[in-house]
Amino acid sequence: MTRRLETFLDSLTQASSLDDLQSSVVRLRDVYEVEHLVYHSVKSTGQQYAALTYDPSWVDHYVAEGFEKIDPVVQGCFQRFTPVDWKRLDWSHKSARTLLGDGITAGLGNQGFSIPIRGPAGQFALFTVNHKASDEQWASFTTEYMHELILAAHYMNERALAMEGSDEIKAGQSLSPRETDALTLLAAGMNRSQAAERLKISEHTLRVYIESARFKLGAANTTHAVANALLRGLICL
Repeated sequence: MTRRLETFLDSLTQASSLDDLQSSVVRLRDVYEVEHLVYHSVKSTGQQYAALTYDPSWVDHYVAEGFEKIDPVVQGCFQRFTPVDWKRLDWSHKSARTLLGDGITAGLGNQGFSIPIRGPAGQFALFTVNHKASDEQWASFTTEYMHELILAAHYMNERALAMEGSDEIKAGQSLSPRETDALTLLAAGMNRSQAAERLKISEHTLRVYIESARFKLGAANTTHAVANALLRGLICL
């Protein structure tokens, strides 16, 4: 994890309101020097809120036109658990092309990827990075920073839930030393093979530790578990 992301995550722990979360989104956009960054959460009750850098007039237009019903990004993320590159989505329908054209006219970049987040009790969130770049530049950016932004996305979601005083965030059981070691190495950017080699265990054994930690933390996936452990101070980098 780079120093700039570590600094951002440290500052995010101080966020205590939606205004603070909005400031965090703007700060993270500037850290990675992209056009726009969006965090949008929808709870199972229908309650939703967002922190974003889009122009308010574009947001109003998006809502007024009901674009969320036909947005390939929303539909694509709702069906997946992994990050979605906008260029890989189906924009062939006329309504989708209209949405894309209106967005670019309103100042959106031609490139984007969105990270779907599935939180506790049916909560669903999207973390989106949007930018103006060539395909080659965008591929280089996502290759270099994808892991960091996934971590930032889940960390921001955990912080948003904690700010609400949500009883969906449970203290959980404590992690064992090996579970802590496993998540720490993954948070540092190692893949499973590298982490297993560092700990001198098999990848199968590593998977057991990761799954155990994920269960204790109530996490939907490994990245969510890492973000959760960082948020609760169970691992340090």
